[in-house]
Amino acid sequence: MSELPAVPVESPTENRLLGGRVTLRQPSRGYRAGLDAALLAAACDSAPGARVIEAGCGAGAVLMVGATRRPGVHFTGVERDAEALALAKENAALNGLAERVTALSGNIDAGFAALGLAPFDAALANPPFFDDPAALRAPAIEKRGAWMAEAGLEAWTTFLLKAVREGGTITLIHRADRLADILSGLGKGAGSFQVRPIHPFADAAAKRVLVRAIKTGKAPLRLLPALVLHPRDGATKHTPEAEAVLRGETDLPWN
Repeated sequence: MSELPAVPVESPTENRLLGGRVTLRQPSRGYRAGLDAALLAAACDSAPGARVIEAGCGAGAVLMVGATRRPGVHFTGVERDAEALALAKENAALNGLAERVTALSGNIDAGFAALGLAPFDAALANPPFFDDPAALRAPAIEKRGAWMAEAGLEAWTTFLLKAVREGGTITLIHRADRLADILSGLGKGAGSFQVRPIHPFADAAAKRVLVRAIKTGKAPLRLLPALVLHPRDGATKHTPEAEAVLRGETDLPWN
């Protein structure tokens, strides 16, 4: 896999997440954490003592929010971009989470075995949304590493399957139109799928899906109630349900 192109280094910005409980320093340019990271963290339901890995952790938004939501859970992030990895480590210290949050250098395309780690209880991921450069106008250089899965989505589903123990959970958020590919990839070693559609508006098609699978699970697929992000009338930025999730007042449960 080719190295990522060099981009100008600028001072990171500082943002507040989870109703102000989390401080996140992230690049001022390029990929920046948003709603997807917040929803993925809210979908993590691991119990105290569990070990959770995030594939492609970036600056650590999911790690910080997840660890704040889930006291006693240990989180490990894997990231190939050196600048993002440094910020993830900085954010762990900044939020007082360094004892429970670890960020490691690693390439998802190299596979889980390359990390030399024992399988985890749960895995999280927000894989790059595209794997065909010809399918869209190329993203800006500083975003390419986060947007393009150069080895394809299958490299991510393979990594996630290897990253968890039998009975462990895999949770990811992705484009709704890639749901069939997600189910096919994870279905090679996991089952008991649960899918939660994420709609921008109540009258609009889902743009995202949250998918949960259990390694070696055999239960039938369940389609869960959808989450609607924005009211059509524009009276508020988010629906009350979405706002409660973003502020950490409620989770996105799987039962």
